[in-house]
Amino acid sequence: MVRLSTVDDTRAFGRTLGSVLRAGDLVLLTGPLGAGKTALAQGIGAGLGVPGEVTSPTFVIARVHRGGRLPFVHVDAYRLGSALEVDDLDLDASVEDSVTVVEWGGGLVEQLADAYLEVRGYRPPW
Repeated sequence: MVRLSTVDDTRAFGRTLGSVLRAGDLVLLTGPLGAGKTALAQGIGAGLGVPGEVTSPTFVIARVHRGGRLPFVHVDAYRLGSALEVDDLDLDASVEDSVTVVEWGGGLVEQLADAYLEVRGYRPPW
């Protein structure tokens, strides 16, 4: 377990993670509201060299950030209710060529890749 006490710590961890991710990598970010999922995604974007701001795609569901080392697909599955709704996003069309990070994706997106990394966030007290 890694304890990240601040938003800056969470972004720094994400930056380190983003620097080693490769095309085809799928990362699931799970945890309650306020656990740092978006901050971690922002750090991953920075580690990939994505220009501009990475914001939560809560209302648009998915954003593709280009211009970094690899395309970065950032998804917020909070409002999705089923794997069929995930299929409608056609994420599988880009997962092989991109780094795909999905907030709230547990139970919905694991089938997009043969393997995935799940990062669980917690709010204090741990």
